[in-house]
Amino acid sequence: MTGPLPESALGIGWRPQICGLIDQLDGLDFCEVIAESLSRDGRAADAVRVPDELEALRARGTAVVPHGISLSLGGAEPVQEARVDHLSACARAVAAPLVSEHIAFVRAGGLEAGHLLPVPRSRDALDALTANIARTRAALEVPLAVENIATLFDWPDDDFTESEFLAEIVERTGVYLLLDIANVYANARNRGRDPHTELARLPTERIAYCHVAGGHESGGRYHDTHLHPLPPEVLALVTEFVHDHPVPLMLERDGNFPPAYELLDELDALANAAARAPITATARAGLR
Repeated sequence: MTGPLPESALGIGWRPQICGLIDQLDGLDFCEVIAESLSRDGRAADAVRVPDELEALRARGTAVVPHGISLSLGGAEPVQEARVDHLSACARAVAAPLVSEHIAFVRAGGLEAGHLLPVPRSRDALDALTANIARTRAALEVPLAVENIATLFDWPDDDFTESEFLAEIVERTGVYLLLDIANVYANARNRGRDPHTELARLPTERIAYCHVAGGHESGGRYHDTHLHPLPPEVLALVTEFVHDHPVPLMLERDGNFPPAYELLDELDALANAAARAPITATARAGLR
């Protein structure tokens, strides 16, 4: 399957705190920017302001993917038009090949959770999710990919397994899947399941790209934090998965940023796990 990004692409989550390092990367195919971090441009009602560093990166040929965190696609209520319009405006501003969001809900009855919450894998929830994805796609000029999230609990009496639920979403809507391999690992580990088996069950025919991130164990639970180095177990999953499913891969790091050379080592580890050419940095020796 040909997706919006080259199947051998490597990327990183663009964050202002590491934009100077990202600017020095050679061979970076794409980056992902949090859509809600791009503010409205007061000169035009339907435009957003792109940071100069991100615009320079895009101008050099690095694809930029807006990644939403607040649409609440899995909510019982219809997605809010203003939020969809903002995501669409972000895509236009960076000439994005696609946009992405989460299979989750973040609000209900006017209350904001401030966190990505798991959607019950029920038929009613699937109907609501399908409707919200359709509403969102109708307002976008580029494809949409939806991401599986890490969850610390399951709703009781689910009608579907996670793999069945994701397959139903893809089949009903034609949406792309943003497969978070680290989330598959976290969910399997916390439920006492084999992550390799869980990964093999997921629908692969519509994968747009994959997230890979670090985490740590606390209180007997593994937490997908995006604040820690990539664990060897997640890299092993990457190696196994891309052997049969060559897909774009992206390193996620949202905080607790290490020294530049350590972040470069993580990018190297991801490239090595996928048997791909590494991303290099201009004057790497000076980044230590």
